[in-house]
Amino acid sequence: MENQTNKLKRGLTARHIRFMALGSAIGTGLFYGSASAIKMAGPSVLLAYLIGGVFAFIIMRALGEMSVHNPQAGAFSRYAQDYLGPLAGYITGWTYCFEILIVAIADVTAFGLYMSFWFPNVELWVWALSVVLIIGAINLVHVKVFGEFEFWLSFIKVATIIIMILAGIGIIIWGFGNQGEPTGIHNLWTNGGFFANGFIGMILSLQMVMFAYGGIEIIGITAGEAEDPKKTIPKAINSVPFRILIFYVGTLFVIMSIYPWNQVGTHGSPFVLTFENLGITAAAGILNFVVITASLSAINSDVFGVGRMLYGLAEQGQAPKMFTTLSKRGVPWITVLFMMAGLLVAAYLNYIIPEDVFVIIASLATFATVWVWIMILLSQIGFRRKLTQDQISKLDFPLRGGTTTSVIALIFLFGIIGLIGYFPTTRISLYVGFAWIALLVGVYYLKGMGSKKAG
Repeated sequence: MENQTNKLKRGLTARHIRFMALGSAIGTGLFYGSASAIKMAGPSVLLAYLIGGVFAFIIMRALGEMSVHNPQAGAFSRYAQDYLGPLAGYITGWTYCFEILIVAIADVTAFGLYMSFWFPNVELWVWALSVVLIIGAINLVHVKVFGEFEFWLSFIKVATIIIMILAGIGIIIWGFGNQGEPTGIHNLWTNGGFFANGFIGMILSLQMVMFAYGGIEIIGITAGEAEDPKKTIPKAINSVPFRILIFYVGTLFVIMSIYPWNQVGTHGSPFVLTFENLGITAAAGILNFVVITASLSAINSDVFGVGRMLYGLAEQGQAPKMFTTLSKRGVPWITVLFMMAGLLVAAYLNYIIPEDVFVIIASLATFATVWVWIMILLSQIGFRRKLTQDQISKLDFPLRGGTTTSVIALIFLFGIIGLIGYFPTTRISLYVGFAWIALLVGVYYLKGMGSKKAG
């Protein structure tokens, strides 16, 4: 059998994995989405991003502990199955696939809108079709080609943010582009104080902030194809959260120092404003190019992530066996085609269904992100319980504080679920999420998966 002799090829280096996680976490959430978190918290949103970053790092380390010990393509779905039971693995794997498909649809749609900035007369479906075909082709070649493409797309994004932070520091200290008048950082406390909407405003913004970190869990999925998981995974995990933190906190620090926080997002993207302040009138065009690479990079990671998760689910007997079929290059090509077909159908539906229907579907992504993180932490606790004290002391990449740290992070995530339920606009994601879990449990028992062993 082709899929017995061919295993997933190990072609991803630490550089690829690091930029994949950066690329999936730094996207339109930073370029456009941060404005709503700023409105809630004011300048104290910086503190919210710091707190969020600490918990994102704990989740990554919990996943890293298991990924280095047992590198698997199905990652957290496989660990949920091994340490919490087959049903937990099944729900987690399929919830992640559905979440990433939704995120990818949004990114495909966004790509079309960004391209129409330059080509207003071209129909949006043309861009949707072309981007799905291009990304699909990249994902069908060797995993190393995919990793290289993702590296350069993420590199452009990261380089832009660094230039923007440096330019902002220039405006703050030396008054570049501001007639040599340094702006200083007084804007961080002059418009209603640092906690402009009170301490509670900062707490309420945490649910928006945490979704900015969504996507970092893809590092676990790369473990099955990392060249040397014992070296590359720890390197990537240890560097990524701090880099994301620098980009988010650094960027927002610069933006809110230059502009009063209550004006951010009221006149277009804060990024465009910062570039225009430097006298770069082509700012909109430059930024458009960057958000196009951001959406390409996100779709690329999405197709990879779902493909590998479906491969892992099929290995566990929880998805059709054909998803384990590999090409000569070691790529699970049927899962890539499946994701492409899903994206094309979904992108078409996105253009014809009313916006409020899409909002309901998209809200599931909110729920799914938190679900996956909770399952990672619970799996790590289950993993530790199966080990002796001696085995725990010999772990290659242990989570500091072990299960205690995981429990603290779990309490934080349940607090985030509470915040999601607190806002009427986001509450729907809990209803949709619980309905989705109920549906999966129903399918699981109807198909008799609970009575048979995973393959």
